[in-house]
Amino acid sequence: MKRIHYSLLEGRAGYYAALLVLGAIIGTGLLAFWYMEHYGHIVTGMTNQIVWGMPHVFAVFLIVAASGVLNVASIGSVFDRKAYKPLSRLSAVMAAAVLAGGLMILVLDLGRPDRLIVAMTYYNFKSIFAWNMILYNGFFAVVLLYLFVQMSRSFAVQKYKKHAGMAAFLWRLILTTGTGSIFGWLVARQGYDLAVFAPMFIAMSFSFGLAIFLLLMMALYRAVGRPLGHGLVNRLGRLLGVFVAVAAYFVAVAHLTNLYAPEHQAYEKFILAGGNIYTWLLWGGFGLIGTALPLFLLFSNAARRSFAPVAWASLLVILGGLALMYVIIIGGQAFPLVMFPGKEVSSGFVDGVINSYTPSLPEIALGLAGAALAVAITVFAARVLPILPRSLADDDVDPHLARAADVVELKKAA
Repeated sequence: MKRIHYSLLEGRAGYYAALLVLGAIIGTGLLAFWYMEHYGHIVTGMTNQIVWGMPHVFAVFLIVAASGVLNVASIGSVFDRKAYKPLSRLSAVMAAAVLAGGLMILVLDLGRPDRLIVAMTYYNFKSIFAWNMILYNGFFAVVLLYLFVQMSRSFAVQKYKKHAGMAAFLWRLILTTGTGSIFGWLVARQGYDLAVFAPMFIAMSFSFGLAIFLLLMMALYRAVGRPLGHGLVNRLGRLLGVFVAVAAYFVAVAHLTNLYAPEHQAYEKFILAGGNIYTWLLWGGFGLIGTALPLFLLFSNAARRSFAPVAWASLLVILGGLALMYVIIIGGQAFPLVMFPGKEVSSGFVDGVINSYTPSLPEIALGLAGAALAVAITVFAARVLPILPRSLADDDVDPHLARAADVVELKKAA
């Protein structure tokens, strides 16, 4: 691998236009927050039965994806894969940005954001939510330390790069385990209460995070016209395909496990064959759009010669991931609580009734604002910090990638 030179993102007109558009989306989200804060959550689709709405779908998706975005840096530093090392700085910055976007949504969706001070000063260590507060803050600290070690010019600091990378790698696994455990340890809900949620969320983080990383990386390099090798993108795309397949495997295992347990079979019938929005989103949104189509695109011959199949596959993985999060979070609450297992319960308080939910425009605006914030932080950081290599051409990153690309071109010419 040749010596990698980093430089700041050029301050072209497109840079300021992008920040302006992202700022408008963020501003719309803040107005949506003010609207919900002023009039109360009655103006949203959330109720006392479904308390986690569309903002939580976006927030949990981004928090899970933040861990996966950092996976690119981990592959380079922890597993010593040369082709990924030039991407480590961008991976670290983007991971922190995506987590910040997800947490912004959570904080502004609390209804009483000022109560966050209580959560920061008093910890109930019997609560998984309190544990996650520590994990989120720790993730920022570990990632920033990792970035500092990478960018330091001191050899005395540089020699700890692998150690910092290992710490970030382990912390992000713990972080995603904690996020998955929020649902896996909720025994009251038939759709949750499943230990496999922890490894399933880790697998989903690899898939969602790499899809976001690929889209942003290709967009940045295309916008400024810097060299980006087909071999590198193809390798990342095939890795994304593996992660997509692994995530789908764990989702299948989760549903098969629930089908095996009699107390969860009614919920599985509701999700898998209920003919409702959750059924369509699971099979069509995650199964077809988020899994089958991306796998077809990523492992097609066209992906070796063009960026388009990888870009479209990454976008489809993100859409499929949002659909799956909607099924998990909203569908899990929509199914009625089983207050007394094995008994029929009848009362005037909607016992045994499927809870309805329709996302409102302010909720969607707030969710999109969190995603826009993540992109805006990444773009701004690339303008003020040397995190983008001047060239990611295959010959500069890894000669093996360059030779593989030449073979593809020869086959195409033949």
